[in-house]
Amino acid sequence: MTGSIITKLLAGVAALVAGVAVLTGAATAGVTGLLAGTATGSTTTGSTATGSGAGGGGGLPPAAQSVAGIPANYLALYQDAAGACPGLPWTVLAAIGTIESGNGSSTAPGVHTGANSAGAQGPMQFEPATFAAYAQPVPPGGADPPSPYDPVDAIYAAARYLCAGGAAGGRDLPGAIYGYNHAGWYVTDVLTLAGRYARTQTRAPAGAAATAVGYALSQLDVPYLWGGDGNGGFDCSGLTQAAYNAAHVPLPRTAQQQYDAGPHLSPGTPLAPGDLVFYGTSTTDVTHVGIVIDSHGDMADAPHTGAVVRIETDWPDLVGANRPAP
Repeated sequence: MTGSIITKLLAGVAALVAGVAVLTGAATAGVTGLLAGTATGSTTTGSTATGSGAGGGGGLPPAAQSVAGIPANYLALYQDAAGACPGLPWTVLAAIGTIESGNGSSTAPGVHTGANSAGAQGPMQFEPATFAAYAQPVPPGGADPPSPYDPVDAIYAAARYLCAGGAAGGRDLPGAIYGYNHAGWYVTDVLTLAGRYARTQTRAPAGAAATAVGYALSQLDVPYLWGGDGNGGFDCSGLTQAAYNAAHVPLPRTAQQQYDAGPHLSPGTPLAPGDLVFYGTSTTDVTHVGIVIDSHGDMADAPHTGAVVRIETDWPDLVGANRPAP
């Protein structure tokens, strides 16, 4: 019995060490970059503060700025909730909201009603007891009584939770994120995406493109599955098709068919979030597709067997790009 307990304790310690190790690797660079860009805004929900644009938002009011793939109402909530916890950039809240539910765009169980298989609810995927512990006081515009499905309540509760978990004053941002979801990969993904948001200050894609980008980003770390359309995984064109299906824009099934469907961008046209980028040996031999997520041309894709949906900064043999939702 004692040996079993000790074994479990040692396993728990090993898991914690693995999580803390993120601090000394990629996460440290991510935190440094995010905090360097933090002005007065940060993230804690619970107070009525106007976000100052921590982590790259500048001093513009939320309505005057946007970040690729984040709907304007969610962007404003992330920034407003960020003002009460100096040290927690709003971009971290936004990254969590994107990964958990595509900023509320996901139709997965538990996002809008009910719960997922782990019991999580709402756009920020709270377990009921945790949400109840951080849902008060009711934030401006929130539901009364608070609801985990209400974006205002959920985002403010997430900010309070992160702040209490170590984000206050920037003391332990990776630790706070690790507390939200106990996985080293989750910390890395959140900080990576938050860093991209901090560097991307552009008008958000309108309507369908924003929904498609948000959906694709909400699928990060879903396994690659050849022929997959979301039931157990995705292949490259299954991901892009599902992303635009979420935005009510139908696409054909394969990468070649999606390229052929157009409309094609002229060579030299700057890429925008929501554009589809195609790769292969020629325009008649398209073998891969991804969806652009920011103004730098980075894309989300499902690359190959053994991999997961992830963000790519480069892929060889670009043959063209389409803009399904102008």
